[in-house]
Amino acid sequence: MKEFCMKWGKRIATKQMLLIAIVTLIATLIGMWAAQFDGLKILGALIIALLIGMVVQFPIRAWYTKDDPVRQAGVKDAAGLIANKFLRFGIILLGFKLNLELLFTTGAKCLPLAALVVTVTILITYGICRLMGVDPLMAILVSCGTGVCGAAAVMGVSGSIKVSPKRESEKENDEVTAIAIVAIMGTIFALLEIAILPAFGLNQAQEGFIAGGSLHEIAHAVAAGDGLNNAALAAQQGVVDAATMANIMKLSRVLMLVFVSIIVAIWWDKRHSEVTEVGGKRKVAFPWFMLGFIATAAIGTLLLTAIPSSAQFVSVLGNDVAKIFLGMAMAALGINVNFKAIAKTGIKPFIASLISSIILVAICYGLAVAFF
Repeated sequence: MKEFCMKWGKRIATKQMLLIAIVTLIATLIGMWAAQFDGLKILGALIIALLIGMVVQFPIRAWYTKDDPVRQAGVKDAAGLIANKFLRFGIILLGFKLNLELLFTTGAKCLPLAALVVTVTILITYGICRLMGVDPLMAILVSCGTGVCGAAAVMGVSGSIKVSPKRESEKENDEVTAIAIVAIMGTIFALLEIAILPAFGLNQAQEGFIAGGSLHEIAHAVAAGDGLNNAALAAQQGVVDAATMANIMKLSRVLMLVFVSIIVAIWWDKRHSEVTEVGGKRKVAFPWFMLGFIATAAIGTLLLTAIPSSAQFVSVLGNDVAKIFLGMAMAALGINVNFKAIAKTGIKPFIASLISSIILVAICYGLAVAFF
C-alpha cells in the first residue's frame, strides 16, 4: 500500500498536474458558460471544452514546455491521467441523469427500439469503415460514437479497449478524431432535422423520437427536441411533446452504453488484443466504471421516488458535477491531440459516419411512423 501511494503521489503531486488541472477546469467552466447561448448550445459544454483544450496546447508548448523534456513528459502524463480517470468518474456521475422509472414506464417502448437502433448503427458504421480500410480501433470508436451517445460513448468504449504502450498515443488521437467526427455530424444533422422534420407531417412524439434516436450527442438531441417542441400541438395530438420524447429516446440510447462497452471489451479481447499477461494470458479490460453508472442511475431514481425534494440535488450531480469531470477529461484529451494524425486518419471515418448517419435517420423515421 505504501509503495502504491508513493507511486501515485509522484504522478499527482507535480507542477504539471496542477497546471493541467487548472487549465482543464477553466476550459470546462468556460464551456459550461458558453453552452448556455443559443449559437453554442447545440455543440454542448463537452465539445467546447475539447476545442479549448486543443487550442491551449499551443501556448503551453510555446511558453511552458518548450524544449524541456521533463516538462513535456509531465504535461503529457498529467493530461493523460485526467483524461482517463476523470472520464470514468464523470460517466459514473452521468448515471444520475437516467431516471430508470421514467425509462421503464413512459419510455418502455423506446428501450427495445434504442437497442435495435444502436446495434444496427454500430454494425453498419463499423462495416463501412472497414470496407474503406479504416483501422479497427478507429472504426469501433466512430461506430459507437455514432450509434450510442457521441463523445461519452467514444471515451466509454475506449476505456473498454486495452492497447500496447506503443499504441497509447495512437489511441488518444483516434479518440479525439472520433469525438470530432460525431460532434460535427451531430451538429449538422440536428440543424437539418429542426429545419426539415416539420415538413413531413409527423406528430410531436414522432419528431422527438427521430431526434433522440438519430442524433449523436445528448446536447444535439436536447437542442433538436427544443427546436421542434410544441407542447400545445402535442396536447392536441394526444402524444408526448417532442422535447420529452427526444430526451427519453436519447437516454434510452445512453443506457445502451453499458452493454456496448462490455460487449466491445470482450470482442476486442478475442479479435484484436495485443496485451498479454504473465503466462501469455490476456486480460479483458472490463469497464467496471459502467457498474458505477448503473448504480448511480438506480440511486438517483430511488432518491427521486422516495424524496421528491432531492430532484435538485440529483440534477446537480448528473448535470453540473458530471459535466465538470467530463469537461476536464475532454480538455485534457485536447491538450494531447496530434493534429497531423487527425488530418491523416479522419477523412474515411468521417465519410463512413456521414453515410451511416443518413441511414440512421431513415431507420428512425420508419420506426417513428410504425410505433408512434
